[in-house]
Amino acid sequence: MPEARSTTAEEPVDPDIDLHDPVQRRQSGESQAPVVAMVAIGGAIGACARYGAGLIWTTAPGAFPWTTLLINAVGCAVIGVFMVLITDFWSAHRLVRPFFGTGVLGGFTTFSTYATDIRALVDGGHARTGLAYLALTLVAALVAVWAAASATRRLVAGRIAARAERFERADETAEEAGAR
Repeated sequence: MPEARSTTAEEPVDPDIDLHDPVQRRQSGESQAPVVAMVAIGGAIGACARYGAGLIWTTAPGAFPWTTLLINAVGCAVIGVFMVLITDFWSAHRLVRPFFGTGVLGGFTTFSTYATDIRALVDGGHARTGLAYLALTLVAALVAVWAAASATRRLVAGRIAARAERFERADETAEEAGAR
């Protein structure tokens, strides 16, 4: 009989934490509690929003699931905007990303429903619709995140450049007034 292996030995380990030390193990768990709580709260909010959208815009069995496609595309666009803002332009609190990015948007976007919808379409004899939905959702999600991230970078960079230009003009005006 083969010897049982521990899978934890192969997992990445933070070199700053010795999990064999009970104090460091407890501190590691305590520091993650707020993150887990924020993901859970955000996930509940996002899932409720997704559920509400599904109630408002229902999809008949065998029909193309436009609501799920739209939810996933919008969620991906918001993820693109959010990630650009918090990684490139804004130093956010450490719990903002787990709450909004992982929690709210992870709960709102619904790739598990996407997979279930595809299976239901195929099992219901609508394989072509299922395949179209599979491809269109993938393309829509990728285009949405890319377009939103690109547009956000351009918009924010343009606003920062315009603000810098205004400050330069104000400095030049102040220097000219001081020279008189």
